[in-house]
Amino acid sequence: MKNLWNDRAADKMVADYAARGVAADLALRVYTTRLLGGEPRLVLHGGGNTSLKTRTTDILGHEWEVLCVKGSGWDMGVIEPAGLPAVKLAPLLEARRLERLADEDMVALQRANLLDPAAPNPSIETLLHAFLPHKFVDHTHSTAILALVDQQDSEPICREVFGARLGFVPYIKPGFDLARAAADIYDADPSVDGLILDKHGIFTFADTAKDAYGLMIEFVTLAEERVAKGKRPFTPVRLPEALASPVEIAPYLRGAVAIPQGEANWGRMVSDFRASPAILAYVNAETAEDLATRGVSTPDLSIRIKTGPMVLPAPEAGRLDDYARVIRERVAAFSARYRAYFEENDARDDVQRTMLDTMPRLTLVRGLGLFGHGRSLKEARIAADVGEMLVEAVSGAEAVGSFHPLPLSDLFELEYWSLEQAKLAANRPKPLSGQVALVTGGAGAIGAATAGLFAAQGAHVVVADLDGDRAADVARAAGNASIGVAADVTDPKSVRAAFDRAVEVYGGVDIVISNAGAAWEGRIGEISDKLLRKSFELNFFAHQSVAQNAVRIFQMQGTGGVLLFNTSKQAVNPGPNFGAYGLPKAATLFLSRQYALDYGAIGVRANAVNADRIRSGLLTDEMIASRARARGLSEKDYMGGNLLGLEVRAEDVAQAFLHQALAERTTADVTTVDGGNIAAALR
Repeated sequence: MKNLWNDRAADKMVADYAARGVAADLALRVYTTRLLGGEPRLVLHGGGNTSLKTRTTDILGHEWEVLCVKGSGWDMGVIEPAGLPAVKLAPLLEARRLERLADEDMVALQRANLLDPAAPNPSIETLLHAFLPHKFVDHTHSTAILALVDQQDSEPICREVFGARLGFVPYIKPGFDLARAAADIYDADPSVDGLILDKHGIFTFADTAKDAYGLMIEFVTLAEERVAKGKRPFTPVRLPEALASPVEIAPYLRGAVAIPQGEANWGRMVSDFRASPAILAYVNAETAEDLATRGVSTPDLSIRIKTGPMVLPAPEAGRLDDYARVIRERVAAFSARYRAYFEENDARDDVQRTMLDTMPRLTLVRGLGLFGHGRSLKEARIAADVGEMLVEAVSGAEAVGSFHPLPLSDLFELEYWSLEQAKLAANRPKPLSGQVALVTGGAGAIGAATAGLFAAQGAHVVVADLDGDRAADVARAAGNASIGVAADVTDPKSVRAAFDRAVEVYGGVDIVISNAGAAWEGRIGEISDKLLRKSFELNFFAHQSVAQNAVRIFQMQGTGGVLLFNTSKQAVNPGPNFGAYGLPKAATLFLSRQYALDYGAIGVRANAVNADRIRSGLLTDEMIASRARARGLSEKDYMGGNLLGLEVRAEDVAQAFLHQALAERTTADVTTVDGGNIAAALR
């Protein structure tokens, strides 16, 4: 592994932070923490931690000897000084004389001694950092180190590679007991440059940031060299001659791993797909299924991917129905194993625990690659990142000897740690968390308002519009990892491509807002046949094309779905000179009811929003003026010509769509958003 220390970059960081009142040693602590955190083979998504012992003053000007240690929730790759909260060192050191210290009491001790009470919780390994005497202490979960410690005979292997330069600490769950045991091993031989934590990772320490970081890179490099020395290819399984693609199987898999949450309700997850030569060599190995049942490379991963991955056979092209059944069977088997794992280990004591959902978070698919699953795209990407590092660590362990990680019984203690349970209990998903919404006409006023509102409620949104650049802008503004795609809804191939893109990025689709449309004026007896057909193509047949693609994916997922149509008040209350628009909209209104009728049995809900006079790209300022003249009204009176006397906004239509998306027992509904127009009221 390359040592990335750069004197010029380090000096610049010291100078930059000095201008903000940050001491040089803390600036250097930030610098090397970022170097470590920027390398996924060392640190991944909250794993690892660093610390600095120094002196600083509190708000009253009193000086204290403190431990600045990585705080919970901070990413080492982008950490700032605030991510290394200062804890008074003396009380931490005093805790070493205790015979035992419960995790909750340990956290309370650490928080009680923060100089800044608003700072994040210090790392769970704070006491271990405190008990080691060095100024700078670094801790990582290096995949190469894990390849050495995930062995039956890990200690002699580590002695072979590192000699007496590293102390060896048998596995103990992170917390007070581990901190004290590690400190005792260091005290028995203070000449060591670091500590190996069996089944866990590595600590290095020194009196300078450069030296502590340099030792980490040196020892990891030695481990990498040992792994490379024993590297041998996996024996591959035989694959079908023709494989189905990831996009073809993703909706089946996504539906199968959705979390049941009661009658007709699902905790949906999104998926993130990865493939590389290293991943394919691993997932195609004869031993992949056996390795998957053994556990994870370091206990921290259980928080991300439970007890390990699920393995699926290679999908044969042209046999997707059979493969969908296999997916469901494998998910059921994984779920049953996880439930048994929980029940067996939970019965060992009287601690009250709530079982987590039983669905996998990482799936290996022979012939294709791996899928990470999560209640958001961020979580899915984290699971996939973890999967890539798991592949590397386990491949390395098999090169050294045989992958022998922490037993599942010990893994359970960390996955169901009281501190982690408390975090999970506080994590409340938003109403649309885990769901994917696709909005056509997404760059228009109503589409943009709908995309923003649905994203704010937790959905990942695919903003589809004829103008791909504007769609991308709307997606960025909506946030929540939403995407924009160029799509011509009158072209079935373009519509299919937009849905395929949704599957490629998120694994599927749950809510479709068929919103694209345009209006043309003219007396119905005088407009051309060509114009009327053009309007039907956009304002009716395009809705059918979008709905067909949505239902295709809904059926693959098997978790229901929501179809929402923008039908306009013209569908029930035609206006003068507007027949070319109103006629196809009336057909679309009944299209929504037909979908409700034909697909309600599989949990698909189809509803329509009947809106009027929304200032948008369809109802432009010029058209507003024209429609007002047609009715003999001023523009203000035309826009506020309803029972409430208020102009109706795009945001009001978006709220109606959201209501319909969340109304689990509502289908074949038409919601009117027009400020009140008795002539347009359904009866």
